[in-house]
Amino acid sequence: MSVEHASERLIGRYARGDTGISGDEIWALEAHLEACAVCRARLSAVAEERAPAVTALVDGVWAELGPLLPDIAPMPPRRRWAPALSAWASPVMVPWLCMAAFVALLAVVFDITAGRSGGHPGEEISGVLLVAPVLPVLGVAASWARGIDPSYELTAATPRAGLELVLRRTASVLVVVICLLLVAGGLTGTTVALWLLPCLAFTAGTLALGGLIGVTRAAVALVAVWAAVIVTPTVALSRMSFALRTDSLPVWGAVLALGVAVVIARRGAYTLLGAHH
Repeated sequence: MSVEHASERLIGRYARGDTGISGDEIWALEAHLEACAVCRARLSAVAEERAPAVTALVDGVWAELGPLLPDIAPMPPRRRWAPALSAWASPVMVPWLCMAAFVALLAVVFDITAGRSGGHPGEEISGVLLVAPVLPVLGVAASWARGIDPSYELTAATPRAGLELVLRRTASVLVVVICLLLVAGGLTGTTVALWLLPCLAFTAGTLALGGLIGVTRAAVALVAVWAAVIVTPTVALSRMSFALRTDSLPVWGAVLALGVAVVIARRGAYTLLGAHH
């Protein structure tokens, strides 16, 4: 099976630091360089010829670090599961997991005590339905929050920090949220479809809007809109909103399909650092 190497022109532009290279090309080249020793050698040769300042800087750094390396203690061996786990989750998701479980518990308590007894007959307020759409959104935001993730810059600057990594972390968030909501829905008797479709639709909407303004900003904006337009009127009037009834399921399905379509159409936007803000 033949391996397709990077072109001389692309490697030359990359070595010179050409700012005109598109994000997709940079991502593809850096991902290829990770696994191709031939192209790394070609890049080194081109850098020595066309970017001597870069080569001199690297040689100077190695000249200072080389004598210090023997005195540095080796890193402890990584557990076998650590690389796979880091590809799917972020360390900052642990406190979010605790917060999501606490919110789900509060929703269950609300449904069992005050929620099911409020509102008009057949229109009882459901705390599980009120929090279901925002639980995954908050998790996705935590996965990409610059301020709370100490390894944010390192992760966002890697060649694989594009849509694939975004979807991996989103999938890990959804697994946790769906498990929590399954338990919460089972305890309160809430129909699965009523919380599952809004949950998935909000997640897809966060990623779709995140390609334009950044995932974290999109999550905060959607949570604020949901709280202002749905949660506040529902609690104030003690009446379930149309968005939380069975009749709204086709609308949620359409929002989910539209969000997925936008994410696919703008998949190149997630290779840019701005999408992770």
